[in-house]
Amino acid sequence: MSRKVITTASAPEAIGPYSQAIATDGLVFCSGQIPLDPETMELVSGSIGEETRRCMRNLEAVLQEAGSGLAKIVKTTIFVTDMGDFAEVNEAYGSFFPSDPPARATVGVASLPKGVRVEVDCIAAI
Repeated sequence: MSRKVITTASAPEAIGPYSQAIATDGLVFCSGQIPLDPETMELVSGSIGEETRRCMRNLEAVLQEAGSGLAKIVKTTIFVTDMGDFAEVNEAYGSFFPSDPPARATVGVASLPKGVRVEVDCIAAI
């Protein structure tokens, strides 16, 4: 089994003991992305939709570094702290997949790192 650590400055650097992603055997496993601006490492403030779009752009940057992309995602997980935000999160997330979206789970959680309201991770083909 080959195992390659994926790192890009186009996405926020890891804020703990983990890699942005790991590529192995034709797949890339992306760590969860929160709405951090990769240039400033500051949280994006605004609507939950804006925060979700930032998470997705961060994932997209990591996927590109791995030689993949959003169209190659096979599974995502969205974590939200308020299921009342589901409709807006869903709309923002869906804008990245105009057709043939990947499999997905959405999970309501008590809290997320840095007190954010949304986090998204994924698995994609390379």
